[in-house]
Amino acid sequence: MRLLIIWLCGASASVPLAASEWTLSDVCPAGFHQRNDACYLQSFYNDYGSLQESGVGGLKTGLPPLREGFSAQQIDLGRLLFFDPLLSVDGDMACSSCHQPARGFSDGLAGSAGRHGQAMTRSAPTLWNVGFLRELFWDARASSLEEQMQGPLFAQEEMANTPAQLLKSLQDNANYRELFKQAFNGEPLRLEQVYTALTAFQSSLVSLSSRYDLYANGFHEVLTQPEIDGMNVFRSFVARCAECHTPPLFTNQQIAVIGSPEPDGVALDIGVAAITGDESQRGGFRVPTLRNIELTAPYMHSGRFNTLRDAVAFYTGGRGHAVPKGEHLSLHWHIWEPNLADHELDLLVAFLKTLTDQSFMPVLPQKVPSGLAPVATQILTH
Repeated sequence: MRLLIIWLCGASASVPLAASEWTLSDVCPAGFHQRNDACYLQSFYNDYGSLQESGVGGLKTGLPPLREGFSAQQIDLGRLLFFDPLLSVDGDMACSSCHQPARGFSDGLAGSAGRHGQAMTRSAPTLWNVGFLRELFWDARASSLEEQMQGPLFAQEEMANTPAQLLKSLQDNANYRELFKQAFNGEPLRLEQVYTALTAFQSSLVSLSSRYDLYANGFHEVLTQPEIDGMNVFRSFVARCAECHTPPLFTNQQIAVIGSPEPDGVALDIGVAAITGDESQRGGFRVPTLRNIELTAPYMHSGRFNTLRDAVAFYTGGRGHAVPKGEHLSLHWHIWEPNLADHELDLLVAFLKTLTDQSFMPVLPQKVPSGLAPVATQILTH
């Protein structure tokens, strides 16, 4: 099977389709069940205890709370909005510009491309399992998806829209007026509904059905011996990967200063310290999930490493080996010198690839209500 990516950033004027052509789905996405007209996650992990009960790295550890309880119609409306370039000021960018399904809802760039192709300084993190996260952005400056999305929507270097213009564009579109009524019980279209719908869709992007998950839930034959050996390296008190990348989300949702290098010639990104002013967090970033890590190269906040092998090798290079001269970072205590052998690094990579799972990929729209061409949709062909 080969993967074709259609990158269609609509440059033409919005030409709405007839309103009668658009009806939102009343069926919850894959992996969710409907209760009292709202969608809730179905998962083996819902039956397991907390991290405190299971220990760091426990295979049968429960999940943190998920943003759920949205209606099927709200999720479906968010799906259409996510791929629609009407949300940008020039009609040439959508949320999916930087969060492409074909690339694990990242974009394959070391620094994402903003308005008119302007290079950004950080990579786009995956959106798989984003509904479980307490803080968003690499520097953890947003505490909800509703808050987070207003960054790229209204930043001049990104989608460059304004709240007033975004609302007007949607209110002027007959298709969206009708769809928002379907999703929000006939209420007048408001910006808060836009944020709710996008949050509903993004929270439905759940990846918990990988081969690793089958193994964790008792189907041990699905992993090869090298993959199991790699999992044991990952969970060991030598490598200590699981202490930050804790199952089942493969992130502990904390801030860590690891001393990851910037690209050549680029000054140190001080990360969380720029938000909090706390010098102990200088060079600190939110610990990212490792889910679908095979699909989301390049790695680290700056996309410094092109391959998984390079990324895991960084951690055995010695504590602080990549910190620029003159910088004195408060490196996380888990960053030390495990001195892993080459074959152990290879085993780690083999294990990380068992976390790949896009089985609950949403239906990717080949048209959107604005009449513009949807951005970064994919077609699977045989």
